[in-house]
Amino acid sequence: MNASPFLRRALLLDAAASGATGALMLLATGPLADLTALPPGLLRVAGAVLLPYAGFVLWLGRHAAPARALVLAVIGINLLWAAESVAILALGWVAPNALGTAFVLTQALVVAAFAGLQAAGLRSTAAMPA
Repeated sequence: MNASPFLRRALLLDAAASGATGALMLLATGPLADLTALPPGLLRVAGAVLLPYAGFVLWLGRHAAPARALVLAVIGINLLWAAESVAILALGWVAPNALGTAFVLTQALVVAAFAGLQAAGLRSTAAMPA
């Protein structure tokens, strides 16, 4: 499948945002934990997960013909990340301050939006003539 330019851009934007967020969480764990009241361990682990994910999504977005199953996996991972982000707040697994809550919810919304953009891009790719 040849990817639509829209799908490739959605993947590349996801990779950039994930890489930047992961780097922030890893390189500024202490200050970010102080500002948000999020556990430093959670920030470190999330950052460590995001960096290889960003590399994978970057690799995928640079392919003219990414495998549909891999794009679906990225969409699923994004939806799971967004749901888990909301769940950690709703279930009281963390007790961030207002800024921390905003940080978690904002990144959940952005990640869910990437999943939506990628799904739309995948649909537009399927609609492209062969």
